[in-house]
Amino acid sequence: MPWRLRRAEPGDAPALSLVAAATFLETFAGIIAGPDMVHHCTINSSPAKFERWIADGACVATLAEHPDGGAPVGYSLLVPPDLPIDTDARDIELRRIYALSLTRGTGLGHRLMAIAIDEARALGRRRMLLGVLGINRVARAFYEREGFALAGTRQFQVGDTLYDDVVYARSL
Repeated sequence: MPWRLRRAEPGDAPALSLVAAATFLETFAGIIAGPDMVHHCTINSSPAKFERWIADGACVATLAEHPDGGAPVGYSLLVPPDLPIDTDARDIELRRIYALSLTRGTGLGHRLMAIAIDEARALGRRRMLLGVLGINRVARAFYEREGFALAGTRQFQVGDTLYDDVVYARSL
């Protein structure tokens, strides 16, 4: 399917917020408690938060839209790294890359990753980092296919629960 991918711009924050919450719910329902998930998305995927990222020249958000009607179906977000490993100014964090399940098997994830890599290189970055839930085998397999290797671990809190993440890195 010819998904439309473009760099997010002012005014796209509500669409990014919607797809962020929907994909988080789709990915973690049954793993993260419902009330914790709602609270987490309300805080961390708010339109205001996306507005700040869009306005920040050190961040890049890419929006994927359905070709029929332009509904948001996926996104990626690059930010300065905030991970428990040694980083420097040449690093960037792929904070998020998600797509709705209706896009599975269409190559959208790979296209979002390719654009994120191109955007990171355009910012002069040399290494991309990301954190992912350690038990998320599907995501980990995707990142490994995309050239990422294990670089560390961290704990990530949602609500009152700590989750064990792995941190991946790849050279650009």
